[in-house]
Amino acid sequence: MNPYKVLIVDDSELIRQVLTEIISQAPDLQVVGVASDPFDAREKIKALNPDVITLDVEMPKMDGISFLKNLMRLRPMPVVMISTLTAKGAPVTLDALEIGAVDYVCKPKGGGWGDLVQYAGVIQDKVRNAARANMLARESVTTKASTPTETSTKEDRYKVGKVICIGSSTGGTEALKEVLRYMPKNCPPILMAQHIPAAFSGTFASLLSDTMPIEVCEAKAGMPLKAGCAYLAPSDRHLRLAKRDKKLVTALLDGEKVNGHIPSVEVLFDSATAELGKYCVGAMLTGMGADGATGMLRMRQAKGHTIAQDEASSVVWGMPGAAVKLNAAVEVLPIQRIGPALLNACKIT
Repeated sequence: MNPYKVLIVDDSELIRQVLTEIISQAPDLQVVGVASDPFDAREKIKALNPDVITLDVEMPKMDGISFLKNLMRLRPMPVVMISTLTAKGAPVTLDALEIGAVDYVCKPKGGGWGDLVQYAGVIQDKVRNAARANMLARESVTTKASTPTETSTKEDRYKVGKVICIGSSTGGTEALKEVLRYMPKNCPPILMAQHIPAAFSGTFASLLSDTMPIEVCEAKAGMPLKAGCAYLAPSDRHLRLAKRDKKLVTALLDGEKVNGHIPSVEVLFDSATAELGKYCVGAMLTGMGADGATGMLRMRQAKGHTIAQDEASSVVWGMPGAAVKLNAAVEVLPIQRIGPALLNACKIT
């Protein structure tokens, strides 16, 4: 198999050198060129036909977001954004994901690229998985805004004690929007574990709350679960479901990564299964790796209702694919049908 061809676009010569060194270490990745600005990149895309691009956000002549918009309109292809790991940089990165970028690499604060080599494996994985990403699914989710159907109306009633748990990773920020847009104001409480870098989760929760029909917040310890509310795991702690004085509340857990991640979908799913059993309703959305797959299997074995996103609509069919292979999913559905299916599993019939 030929290696994936990578074009690095960044105005910093140092960063171009470091990324070239890191990416070239992987035998299945080949840096075919570098570009110092979007105009240079445009010509090299035509000449080199790369499989994936790494793209800086802040560049001269044209910023990375403007270039990304043009690229997705004229020649959609996998892009990994290079963004600053700060709350200030979070909205721009989330904009890039909405426009069509597959993933992002976070620059260390202060631009300390000298020690970035310790994250070489992570960068290689992001570039590799972007090259393999299902761009047709990515384009469908980011350009075709669906509208809630008659499956979610004010007249629907939901079983008391039901809780929806959702896990997602690469491609998940847009997939979550597609699921949440179906939720009515009386929907069961929703707990979400999305793999997202530090300083991004609060901004993402605010964005969802501003644009979705229900309230969305970054989870804090001890928040009572309420209908019509979704709770997003903070980017540096595990989110768990717990009981306090016989009431369901959010719990946050410090500690080691689980399955390579914090927050971990596995931790969320297992806590919900332990507390609720058959009253759990779980969904596994697009993402690389297998975090949460065995947790979803245990949820199904406890008679909870489980749903995995199908391969055709997933940007990366890693996590949902792992769940399907374990026979952990009761249903395997395209992203546009998961919101209504979650509600249907909670309805009083």
